[in-house]
Amino acid sequence: MDTALLYDRLQFSVTATFHYLFPQLTMGLPLLLLYLRSRDLLSDSDHFHEAAQFWTGIFALSFAFGVVTGIPLEFQFGTNWAAFSNYAGGVIGQMLAMEGVFAFFLESSFLGVLAFGTTRFSRRTLWLTTLLLFVGAWLSGYFILATNAWMQHPVAYQAGPDGRVTVGSLSDLLTNPWLVWQFAHNMTASVVTASFVMAAVGALYQLAGIYPAHARTNVRTGVVAGALASVLVITPAGHESARQVFEFQPVKGAAFEGLFRSERGADLVLIGQPNMETMTIDNPVVVPSALSLFLYYDLYAHVKGLDAFPPHEWPEQIALLYFAYHIMVGLGTWLVLVMGVALLWLWRGKLFAAHWLLWLLLLSAPFPSLATTAGWIAAEVGRQPWLVYGLFHTAEGLSPLAQSGDALFSLLGFLGLYLCLGLLFVLLFVELIRHGPAGAMPAAVQAGR
Repeated sequence: MDTALLYDRLQFSVTATFHYLFPQLTMGLPLLLLYLRSRDLLSDSDHFHEAAQFWTGIFALSFAFGVVTGIPLEFQFGTNWAAFSNYAGGVIGQMLAMEGVFAFFLESSFLGVLAFGTTRFSRRTLWLTTLLLFVGAWLSGYFILATNAWMQHPVAYQAGPDGRVTVGSLSDLLTNPWLVWQFAHNMTASVVTASFVMAAVGALYQLAGIYPAHARTNVRTGVVAGALASVLVITPAGHESARQVFEFQPVKGAAFEGLFRSERGADLVLIGQPNMETMTIDNPVVVPSALSLFLYYDLYAHVKGLDAFPPHEWPEQIALLYFAYHIMVGLGTWLVLVMGVALLWLWRGKLFAAHWLLWLLLLSAPFPSLATTAGWIAAEVGRQPWLVYGLFHTAEGLSPLAQSGDALFSLLGFLGLYLCLGLLFVLLFVELIRHGPAGAMPAAVQAGR
């Protein structure tokens, strides 16, 4: 691989991965905020109002860091990937502009109302503002995912005489068949992330014996929402997304599953290591014929393996792709188990006294972010060597004037900057957690100690 191409790809992957740690929380949290605001409308106390304000602060912090870390991605389209922008700007520019105008401004404007207008507006107005915040957050995700869906499965475009592509039909672009399940999978994953964070904060308060009412509200809300979302992210959203990959990008699907040879009644590999020399899976643990059943609802269906495609069409990093996909699936299964057990204990009225389970909720909080990151690695690595699948190679998209030294220098700068930003976010997040919900008193204060 060309050195400049390597550094440009590393830079974009580092900045995109770090950036997405924040939007996956800010896309999932508004749904939970809307629930808290709805409960506040039906309540005579200030409890749910305090809870909603507390989580609005968490949202605002994540939103601010998401904006700061997302801006470099926009600039990289011009500085590092100018040839790609010249080729596809007529399509991706439409989506990114719509995301900024219709979604980002909507989201940021109403966040300002929630952050600074608590004492100026009625609770009904705050509920409506939270609803619009939710709409803005999910619209933002929709337009960004529409851009990625077009790169994964290009539709509704037309090529000009100069070779550049433009939008042929905006409605067809926004209803790309790839987008439907990608959006469902991504947004339910963001709700899982937000639910685990909320449950973890509640578990921390419960274990520490502080803010008991808010601890229980956070745990209860996070567990119920997380249990539902963690199931939906696997089925139907994840299941249909996987079937979609095998329909439109079968070579990527084969790499996902470590299926080197086409088979009838293909097995589903649960555990194993891909051996690129022998084109086999070492030490496999499999479920016989399950892959054929899951993909085509037929135990004996034929599934194409990597051998059905010429090697130059294979993804570049098959081992990385295989492990990223299986990490995502494995962590997703763990999240279902954790939330399932927590929901059962909550239903039995034993969750708040089960310290081992509260610790499990607390320690599992990072796993949704890790699973989502692994999923995006699988999706993007699996698309290589294409920037726009089947149309435009990644190597063609580089900026002609950006040299490898420039890319390496800026990559090292981003690494240092993001390390500082990451530490700052952790410090501010911990301070918000330590301060607790405004107006609420710790248990020790309530007891007069």
